[in-house]
Amino acid sequence: MLTRLSAILLLALSFSASLLAQPVTKTFTAEEEFTENCEGPAVDADGNIYAVNFAQDGTIAQISPRGRTSFFITLPKGSTGNGIRFGSATIFYIADFTGHNVLKADLNTRQVTVFVHEPRMNQPNDLAITRSGHIFCSDPNWKESTGQVWHVSPEGKARLVAPNMGTTNGIEVSPDEKTLYVNESVQRNVWAFDLAPDGTLSNKRLLIQFEDGGMDGMRCDVEGNLYITRHGKGEVAVVSPQGKLLRTIPTIGKKVSNISFGGRNGKTCYITLQDRGCLETFKSKVAGREWAMMKDFTRKK
Repeated sequence: MLTRLSAILLLALSFSASLLAQPVTKTFTAEEEFTENCEGPAVDADGNIYAVNFAQDGTIAQISPRGRTSFFITLPKGSTGNGIRFGSATIFYIADFTGHNVLKADLNTRQVTVFVHEPRMNQPNDLAITRSGHIFCSDPNWKESTGQVWHVSPEGKARLVAPNMGTTNGIEVSPDEKTLYVNESVQRNVWAFDLAPDGTLSNKRLLIQFEDGGMDGMRCDVEGNLYITRHGKGEVAVVSPQGKLLRTIPTIGKKVSNISFGGRNGKTCYITLQDRGCLETFKSKVAGREWAMMKDFTRKK
């Protein structure tokens, strides 16, 4: 009797584990529309999503809230986009990993300009931004497994604020703008820094370290929880401001590169998948910080 009961329990546990491993995301755009450098994404006030490297590297696509993809802009020669962040209702910034730039794009005119060029940058990867326009740029050196973080002022001046790090990748500002989070893909660390109003960082401390899998983009919800894309592992990890793993969201593709919040209530998450060349989507329990920022931007128009 005990043997039979044990077998039933094992079967039930196995079934539960298989359910937990099943993807909870949905395909949002057609596969292979984007290159293997599919990244971004960012959402405007109308709910349109923007992602880089559509059909070929050096482009940016606009995706309707229903998942229809169309060409939006081509970046300057020699530039390739990675992370995108909105700094106002009509302006977004692009980490240009081949041009050593942070680019600035106008939503209305579709003009792209160089906001800051810094030859000392390795490979600008992802961006985080405050409400007052202070930009932080992760800057990995993949060959050396090292990295750094740059601060770009609202006037477009760059300064190094976190040297001597691992392969810096995902980066985000907390909702109260008192903390900057930075992850290291190879080392699997997520660090927290105290963030001063002028962009100065201090009090570096380890928030969480993962035992396996990679990491890429990160975004906060309005409660301060971090949504971390686990590149190669096929999931999004949700981590509390105290460093506790709250839940994991399995994805269809494995190479999850970045994430953004949008939708009518800010609870729709859009993720880019480099192995599928498309975007997937899922629902979060809490609205995103960047969605709340966009609401503030539109009220100020």
